[in-house]
Amino acid sequence: MADPLDLAADPVELTAALVDIPSVSRDEARIADAVERSLREQTPLEVVRHGNAVLARTNLGRPNRVVLAGHLDTVPVNDNLPARLVDGVLHGCGTVDMKSGDAVMLHLAATTPAPRHDLTFVFYDCEEIEAVHNGLGRVERELPEWLRGDLAIVCEPSNAVIEAGCQGTMRVEVRATGARAHTARGWMGVNAIHALGEVLRRLEAYEPRHVEIDGCHYREGLQAVGVSGGVAGNVVPDEAVLTVNHRFAPDRSPEQAERHLRELFRGYDVTVTDLSPGALPGLAHPVTRELVAASGGTPVAKLGWTDVARFAALGMPAVNLGPGDPSLAHTKQENVPVNQVRQCLEVLRRFLG
Repeated sequence: MADPLDLAADPVELTAALVDIPSVSRDEARIADAVERSLREQTPLEVVRHGNAVLARTNLGRPNRVVLAGHLDTVPVNDNLPARLVDGVLHGCGTVDMKSGDAVMLHLAATTPAPRHDLTFVFYDCEEIEAVHNGLGRVERELPEWLRGDLAIVCEPSNAVIEAGCQGTMRVEVRATGARAHTARGWMGVNAIHALGEVLRRLEAYEPRHVEIDGCHYREGLQAVGVSGGVAGNVVPDEAVLTVNHRFAPDRSPEQAERHLRELFRGYDVTVTDLSPGALPGLAHPVTRELVAASGGTPVAKLGWTDVARFAALGMPAVNLGPGDPSLAHTKQENVPVNQVRQCLEVLRRFLG
């Protein structure tokens, strides 16, 4: 049995304790054990273990339910463990993405005995790898009642401000074909790598949309992120593939985004290899307005994709609110200011009453 965490401790200390438990995707058993044991021993919540996901909730009969969600896994460690606290900044793998957010959730679970809303806490696995392995998706399929609520707060890093909704993301492979030949007689073949030149020119000339929704500014993007091709050093290649990532505003459905890319790359074979829809801001919902009022700030658009989209697909508003700068996620220099950890805690404590 894993050693318990002190959930009532300073959330910065709790963050450091979580960071010091390595939990690279697919290796979350130890941290899930610690979270499960701590919740069972230190809170009155109903607790369920599902694989390496840990779920906990109140059952107080409140008129509304708020779901708080955070993933337990990190990207591979990059010589950035154990955690180090230097001049008010906590350094280490997962400090930003997203063990500081998990620490805030765990602290709230242990220190909020009478919240204004019923609460569900979802700690899940395998968020940092392919979407098909995401533990939140597994919970949705097998324990759907645990994800129902009136508002979802995903505690991903957001610089301690509310990031509303999120953009969708799609990866496609744009394939060019040709005909093989010996490079000494190259005119007898058709070079597929050369044929990608036109695709790259279209990408270079591409102007992304800017979209305003509920006062939030979304900026779309389209980037080549990989290229493959070639047979041998003396063979004209007959196939080449360019991988392209499209980030699309939440006013576009996945089907509309796919049609847009197929039109852009007309004349080429386009295959969708990964797709996650976006989420509209949902700021008009009464419970969301309460959270915005408690934050005292102005929500901004979430430009990346997060699991708020999964909650939005279930018909509930969802926002991101967590400590840390998202641009530091997945980097060796990952770090979080301790004041942001405490700021997020105070906002959520005011919201939950």
